[in-house]
Amino acid sequence: MSPRPSQSFAYHAHAYALNASFHRPAGWQIEAQAATCLPVFGGLAQSNTNDFCASRLARFQSAHSHVSGSLQDEHTATTQAITTIDGLNIMDVITADRIVARLTSEHNLEEAEGHILAFGSEFENLRIAGYSFNIILRHDLLLQSKTHADLAKKIPSLKKGGGIANVKDGAALCSLVEKIETDFPGLSEADKKKHIINIPHLGTISFAEVLSVEGMKTLTMLRFDLGSPDGGGGTAAVAATNGRTSPPTP
Repeated sequence: MSPRPSQSFAYHAHAYALNASFHRPAGWQIEAQAATCLPVFGGLAQSNTNDFCASRLARFQSAHSHVSGSLQDEHTATTQAITTIDGLNIMDVITADRIVARLTSEHNLEEAEGHILAFGSEFENLRIAGYSFNIILRHDLLLQSKTHADLAKKIPSLKKGGGIANVKDGAALCSLVEKIETDFPGLSEADKKKHIINIPHLGTISFAEVLSVEGMKTLTMLRFDLGSPDGGGGTAAVAATNGRTSPPTP
């Protein structure tokens, strides 16, 4: 049994495999699939979905999400949020054998924030319009950013290096993408260093986005915003985690 700390810890983690909403040429709402949420007192939760199909719009073979939170020792709380989607197919244009979003955190109970990492997050055999997209992730970005403030300080250099990043109202948005290897026509070398690409007659696709606020990070491995001839948008493989130390009981 895990030891009980002298001060309580309020855990937080959630994950889901796929969510989307289409409005053109016909409306279709895809509720969050394989969605799960960690109880505030820790423990674990998981969810599975198999052989999912939403008309011609989206389908996958299987998806699994797992969240957990426990005490490593009397000084350290750990959390994790993992979601995996296998055999993803979005309108026969975006396909992947597997996409994994994985966040883990170690939180010293004497500190305001835990250190959150994304090791294990990956794309396997991602293809768009028949072209292979090899997404190279820079895991050292979170490894070197122990807190939200550390990550926010890196935003200017990320933007200077060609990445799409911003800080506003206490939130930082950036990406784990280091580069994209693909032969898709029309993408410049500068485009391949960004995490957002525009596909003609399809829309905009974003990879491995990190939304960070103090004490929490959310990783969205795939986001799509369709413009023509179909209208809609959604996300695939999303995980979020950490929690906070609660004030001691009087």
